[in-house]
Amino acid sequence: MVPRIADKSLLPVADKVLVGERLSFEDGMALYRSSDLLTVGYLANVVRERLNGNKTYFNVNRHINPTDVCVAACKLCAFGKQARNPTAYTMSLEQVWHTAGVGYSEEVSEFHIVGGLHPQLGIDWFANMFRGLKERFPAVHLKALTMVEIGYLARRERISIRETLQRLRDAGVDSLPGGGAEIFSERVRRIICDHKIDGNEWIETARTAHNLGLKSNATMLYGHIETDEDRVDHLLRLRALQDDTGGFQTYIPLAFHPENTPMSHLPMTSGFQDIKAIAIARLLLDNFPHIKAYWIMMTPKIAQVAQRFGADDIDGTVVEEKIYHDAGAKTPQALRRHQLLRLIREAGREPTERDTLYRKVSRDEALLTLAV
Repeated sequence: MVPRIADKSLLPVADKVLVGERLSFEDGMALYRSSDLLTVGYLANVVRERLNGNKTYFNVNRHINPTDVCVAACKLCAFGKQARNPTAYTMSLEQVWHTAGVGYSEEVSEFHIVGGLHPQLGIDWFANMFRGLKERFPAVHLKALTMVEIGYLARRERISIRETLQRLRDAGVDSLPGGGAEIFSERVRRIICDHKIDGNEWIETARTAHNLGLKSNATMLYGHIETDEDRVDHLLRLRALQDDTGGFQTYIPLAFHPENTPMSHLPMTSGFQDIKAIAIARLLLDNFPHIKAYWIMMTPKIAQVAQRFGADDIDGTVVEEKIYHDAGAKTPQALRRHQLLRLIREAGREPTERDTLYRKVSRDEALLTLAV
């Protein structure tokens, strides 16, 4: 039964959603302009349950950030540092491998690896890092390097994006995370991240990765100087690429954390905005199988609520997240598996442990097996 819709401008959107019709740019604008969060959330939940039932996915993963040295100076970032900064760090290969092994158990199914654009670390260094990780942890999936990092390595090595991805894939990279997309609007990118690849380059790098058989995630950074039009355009460009390649697994909206950045004068996003971002993404990205409520970014409590507003994934154990915490995040840097199970059950959903490719993880006396 459809609840009473307070905002009558959403009636045409509701009609489309309930019959499974694709939403337009104008529909996306109506959703962003509406303050009727309960209706937007109800419709998003309809789509969420249509696709994934009562399941909420999570995984046991570990984040590794090999370096915070970065040649870019993005106004949105509190993580990257110039090489001359006395607080900057760069791990040796041995330190990366050691970090991966700290607290490692056979429950860990993924290493999530991203970092800065280091002027002295070339593709051979990264390839050796990945080979070393695969030798030491052969069962662990390597989700590594954003489209921005791929683009930087290709330019640094003076080789194509395709060759860069092929060499990293051959060294052990299994899939790519979705970071660095920020917002595709060129007007906004010139202000917040003009040192990065542009939106078209991000899209084409993702396209190349997908065509090589590498799955990836996708993100959007919101809550800074972008407009509603920018947000809808960003989502529809992701949707169009997914129509072409089918290579995206999960979309993750990322709220801008202004603390310790050159844009620290901007306010934090509210829980209302965070939940609305989840719900609208679920409605517009009809060809994305999963929408993630990243608990590190939006707090565990908001991530719980989001499971009724379109999200079907809550991320994983994470372990030592640096990028958002450098920007002032007050959330924990890790959650234990049993804590994730509790969060999901408290939200009224069925916890479903997965690997990076969304294959169900079954456990037998702490031994991890993958049921395809």
